[in-house]
Amino acid sequence: MDEAHTLSATEAAAAIRAGDLSSESLVRGCLARIAAREAEVGAWTHLDETNALAQARALDKAITVGKSPGPLHGIPVGIKDIYDTADMPTQLGSPLHQGRQPDADSGVVELLKEAGAVILGKTVTTEFALSHPGKTRNPHNLKRTPGGSSSGSAAAVADFMAPLSVGSQTVGSIVRPGSFCGIFAYKPTFGSITRRGMNLLSRRLDHVGFYARSVEDLALIGDATMVNDPEDDDMLAQPGRGLMDSLSNLNGFAPKRLAFVRSPVWDQADKDAQRTYEDYTRSLGNIIGDLELPPEFDRALEDHHLILNACLAAVFRREYKETPQQLSDKLKARIAQGIPLSASELVDATDRADERRRLLDRLFADYDAVLTPAAPGEAPADLTTTGNAAFNAIWTQCGVPAVNVPLLKGASGMPLGVQVVAPRGRDAKVLAVSRWLWRRAGNDG
Repeated sequence: MDEAHTLSATEAAAAIRAGDLSSESLVRGCLARIAAREAEVGAWTHLDETNALAQARALDKAITVGKSPGPLHGIPVGIKDIYDTADMPTQLGSPLHQGRQPDADSGVVELLKEAGAVILGKTVTTEFALSHPGKTRNPHNLKRTPGGSSSGSAAAVADFMAPLSVGSQTVGSIVRPGSFCGIFAYKPTFGSITRRGMNLLSRRLDHVGFYARSVEDLALIGDATMVNDPEDDDMLAQPGRGLMDSLSNLNGFAPKRLAFVRSPVWDQADKDAQRTYEDYTRSLGNIIGDLELPPEFDRALEDHHLILNACLAAVFRREYKETPQQLSDKLKARIAQGIPLSASELVDATDRADERRRLLDRLFADYDAVLTPAAPGEAPADLTTTGNAAFNAIWTQCGVPAVNVPLLKGASGMPLGVQVVAPRGRDAKVLAVSRWLWRRAGNDG
């Protein structure tokens, strides 16, 4: 297959199982695409072609000797460079960790390998998965940001360099790049995927998540990684696996009731985006109505920044004191904001966030899912920024599942995503609604 690199993960997995495609051919196709585009897009920070091809050949051989293939058998995956990898450096987007080589794989990388994935390489992250951008550009327009912090992971999937990639979200670092780059992005329910071996910024806020080019692909990689890990104290005892089976069972599903939430940060969306989102929700007819969040959510974004900045001040205390020249001005500014915060301020903000989480579960209980902006507009034509994450913070803070569905276009023709969210634990329903919206727009799959 000359265009194997354009296949979705589920399509490629089926072709490999049927003997119509080898993992080596698929990996070679992805590597050829990277060779053609990487100089412009800049999605990768480490790529070992020899290692990737060796993995692929070993997986192809396993099939020939009758070994049962895993769900991701032979599928290339890009790994955000904040997840430890035993055979590749993990440098966190910072000169402080240049050349850092972990001794063991992170939990999510272990699970991907067990599922048969080919770890293609490490994708660019912003500095410590925060706001200071790396080299990556938006594949749709090289003068625009791909978003962040999972910039390389989003760009690699959007530019057909890999069918799947791993990202992370502390505020909006999965969903927003998905919107800017025009691909599916999935932030599961908090505690669904192990964070062992991941560079943590905030235990309370950090999520593992994924990029793909179909909803089924998100379910496929979700099933492979939603495995309880006793070494992550925040993991759910029963993560929401069975996503592929649920999608299959819900193949004819159509939602009965949806809500559109503008959220307290609606005024941060540009006018074109506001019109585009409102026009889209009106096109859904009587199935959707407006839902206004109560006053408890008015300071959600402020509390999110307070919690995160307090965590940053604790995490980077030594670096801020001893090697400030190795930190970006953006990171130092956030650390400086976190240093004077008192324990009582952090406790109060966390308590308010916990109450919002409980309240949100009740508010959303009567809906199949809620639609809300994935970003305040198109990707900014400014490579010094990763964009505004205001429309993602509430859903991250509350730990609910969220999917970016690449349905819309802005005034300049750049992608604009619709964010689909639901109460915690209803990941299968969020994916089913996302697929329904995608199909309703006339797309396959």
